[in-house]
Amino acid sequence: MTENPKDGIMTLNEAVSWREELRKAGKKLVITNGCFDLLHRGHAEYMYESRNLGDALLVLTNSDASVRALKGPTRPVIDQYNRAYMLSALASVDAVVIFDAQQCDKELAALAPDIYVKGGDYTIDSLNPVEREVLLKAGTEIVFKPFIPGFSTTTIVERIKNAEK
Repeated sequence: MTENPKDGIMTLNEAVSWREELRKAGKKLVITNGCFDLLHRGHAEYMYESRNLGDALLVLTNSDASVRALKGPTRPVIDQYNRAYMLSALASVDAVVIFDAQQCDKELAALAPDIYVKGGDYTIDSLNPVEREVLLKAGTEIVFKPFIPGFSTTTIVERIKNAEK
């Protein structure tokens, strides 16, 4: 973890340089990605478990435009900078990169992680095929972590909407 969470938010080019330093030091990089719109315990545990698989954890998070394209016009609830800041503030997260597409194949190709982690709602077959191909080409180990029951950003947003009625 960085001392100031804002220092953990990197551009892709900064992350690539950081990745090269990790590789030279013989350290394993773990990457995960997602919207992470409202951070909750499920995210925190997912990050903690992901970080324990390697020496450093980098989180790729969708930009605001990307979240809107994926989740609809009312999302994200929290803007991209503040989502990245909150992720970077987690002790288990070493760096965060915001990406602007609906898939992060360009970032995965540039960073070539040692380990890639996705939530338990995914399987090797349901991963984005372009991302999967990039990961397989890089020799990345792909790991799926089960969800903690009862924690989902969409469920939390719906609960808030229903409470307002």
